[in-house]
Amino acid sequence: MTPGMIFLVLAYVLSQFYRAFLAVLSPVLGVEIGAGAEDLAMASGLWFVVFAAMQIPVGWALDHIGPRLTSSVLLAVGGAGGAAIMAMAQGPGWVAVAMMLIGVGCSPVLMASYYILARDYPAAVFATFAGVILGTGSLGNIGAALPLAWAVESLGWRATMWGMAAVTLLIAAALAVFVRNPAKADQSQKGSLLDLLKIPALWFILAIMFVNYAPAAGIRGLWIAPYLGDVYQAEIGRIGTASLVMGLAMIAGNFCFGPLDRVFGTRKWVILAGNLVSGLACLALWAWPDGSEIRSIAVMAAVGFFGATFPVIIAHGRSFVPPHLVGRGVTLLNLFGIGGVGIMQFASGPVFARLSVGATPAEAYSQLFGLFGLMILLGCVVYLFSTDRTG
Repeated sequence: MTPGMIFLVLAYVLSQFYRAFLAVLSPVLGVEIGAGAEDLAMASGLWFVVFAAMQIPVGWALDHIGPRLTSSVLLAVGGAGGAAIMAMAQGPGWVAVAMMLIGVGCSPVLMASYYILARDYPAAVFATFAGVILGTGSLGNIGAALPLAWAVESLGWRATMWGMAAVTLLIAAALAVFVRNPAKADQSQKGSLLDLLKIPALWFILAIMFVNYAPAAGIRGLWIAPYLGDVYQAEIGRIGTASLVMGLAMIAGNFCFGPLDRVFGTRKWVILAGNLVSGLACLALWAWPDGSEIRSIAVMAAVGFFGATFPVIIAHGRSFVPPHLVGRGVTLLNLFGIGGVGIMQFASGPVFARLSVGATPAEAYSQLFGLFGLMILLGCVVYLFSTDRTG
């Protein structure tokens, strides 16, 4: 791990924090600035949609400008700037603007590290190293759980967000100093995003990528707090603990799934098995939405653990991408992964509001989790027709 890679991982810790912190802040934001569950669902969805849309220019920038400037400039302007706006928020609209800016800032950091891996490391260890980076970076999920709850209770949420803005700016400066661009691919070979979309094998992989991360990100980043609060009357401390448990499960899953393609000699069946179990766990929440808070937290943790096949999916897709299009290839995959989350975040707020009409909280959440489960299982059906490749 070079110093540049270490700071890219730290930047990804921030990215994971920013995509999940609204779940813990939701009670205080509702009281102080009138941001309800639907407002936060919209703001969270905007983060993911902007993040996904940025993958197209980020992919071009990685291939043509390199990861150093791409990651440092965007994180400084978008990440630190968005956190500052969040600290000054006076209403739900401020939160939406802040989350869009933060989405811009976080958009290049993971793909910058994956670009360096793809250019400078052997293809056979890509999934393993990608899983290590994702798992280590997912400590941001932990920071956005119980530690964030403690900070908010001790310092207040505005002071906490000003502190995050300062930390983000410092890490952006470190990226500018320490990240080193790898040697560029042969520039005589031309290509574009359209050339990638002409590769039939990628479409089956893009289908599973589209649904893979959405349930875990949606539950951990948005729905875990209102679900536990409405169904089990959990306060911020218990919500923080539950978020911590699910975050730890997601980290463990990234470390466990990363090397499994080399252990079993297959990427396709590792990905398929993990997503099937994650989908069935969502259906378990549909079948038993109440009755035991501990059981519900355990099942949500299972959604996070078995859904952590993201680095293996990236490795599977990358194996079909030519070297001169690596930047655009990994960001295209990420666009589908994060775009799926964004669309589900947007849809989940209005869908939940409609499900809540004439239903108890447990019944409404049950149907929402059931939709998450069906979405993953449909993605698995499409992915079943993909071509396995481990090179």
